[in-house]
Amino acid sequence: MALSILNNISSLAAENQLSITQNSLQKSLAELSSGSRINTGADDAAGLAIADGLQANVTALTQSAQNATDGLGMLQVADGSLAQVTTLLNRAVTLATEASNGTVSTQQGAALDAEFQSIKAEIDRIGSNTTYNGQAVFSGNASDVYLTDGTSGGSSSIAVTVGTLSSASIGFSTGLTPVDLSGDDLLSASDAQTALTDISNAIGNVAADRGTLGASENRLQSASDVINNQVQNLTSAESSITSADMGQTTSDLSKYSILEQTGIAALQQSNQMQQAVLKLLQ
Repeated sequence: MALSILNNISSLAAENQLSITQNSLQKSLAELSSGSRINTGADDAAGLAIADGLQANVTALTQSAQNATDGLGMLQVADGSLAQVTTLLNRAVTLATEASNGTVSTQQGAALDAEFQSIKAEIDRIGSNTTYNGQAVFSGNASDVYLTDGTSGGSSSIAVTVGTLSSASIGFSTGLTPVDLSGDDLLSASDAQTALTDISNAIGNVAADRGTLGASENRLQSASDVINNQVQNLTSAESSITSADMGQTTSDLSKYSILEQTGIAALQQSNQMQQAVLKLLQ
């Protein structure tokens, strides 16, 4: 190669290679610090688009799982309230059975009826005052639990309905005849016996209502389990696209660090070669 002072080709080549090495080194450092192999669109445009889409799916599904949990919570509140109603009705059975006995005096019957009327008032209070997230539970209105993966094709709703509850209407499940206890009393043996029949029917209706709510609870729990499984699988898929191979990246970092040092040395050496021209002038 002819000696020249106008251009130092070897220096330019060394500088070029050093620039490439430094870019690769910076990329390796970015991957190690972020844990992701895709930090800009230039790293992998197609992979970035897929990963962002998967992340949107995961975000929507995570909230959908929370929606299902909220719906489940409302049903559990309703079920717990009905369990208390059953306890009250069982006490009413005891009162009605006692009042049906012919040995009960008028004063005792009045006392038994007073407690029975209090039980009915408490059932009314449970039906009107039980709330979840500030909304009445025993409203009779359907609540739609919205589930989605962020796409129109992956969206659906599960209708959850808790019927009304009062002493005048116990039993809201399909096929049941609601029981009216509002007119019952225990002031006489015959009245108590009539009330006992109604109370027994009411207990059966409450059990059926709890079974209906239980079926809805199981459905929401199943939906939540499916969604959580989807979140797990989609997160795994996203991770396989975006996550940096830490072992490979660490190896690359060592390689490019060494190349950077040798590149600097080569650039220095190529610049010194120009000085050989001065010896021709001596």
